[in-house]
Amino acid sequence: MEVILREDIENLGTRGQLVKVAPGYARNFLLPKRMAVAATEANRKIVEQERQAHLRKETKIKGEAEELAKIMTGVTVRISQKAGENDQLFGSVTSKDIADALTAQNYNIDRRKIQLDEPIKTLGEFKIPVRLYKDVVAEITVIVAKEE
Repeated sequence: MEVILREDIENLGTRGQLVKVAPGYARNFLLPKRMAVAATEANRKIVEQERQAHLRKETKIKGEAEELAKIMTGVTVRISQKAGENDQLFGSVTSKDIADALTAQNYNIDRRKIQLDEPIKTLGEFKIPVRLYKDVVAEITVIVAKEE
């Protein structure tokens, strides 16, 4: 059975793509969950219009993200934490702490967009990437200082 996908489905295809699937998979999974529509001529036109609208929306969001990336490049965030011997922190600096510090500087960034592999546990200066959109990344500087 041929269906037109309404969203990206892993190992099957992307939004707006015409794919051939087993009839049971289409009837029992894709169609009830509105992940796909039957491949009729009317549905092809509707899906094409949806795809065009989605592309316009995505282009707008990407443009805004690129603009924000230009502004955020070079932003420095200073976080003070209690530290012990050898510049080791009591606790750690997480993406939530960085997001809170950015919010204090009027940058509303979701903590999940901050690409921190593991929490920061030492004092110092760190370059942290912030993924604003699929392929738009801004790099901010986080300075972890000893709390007075």
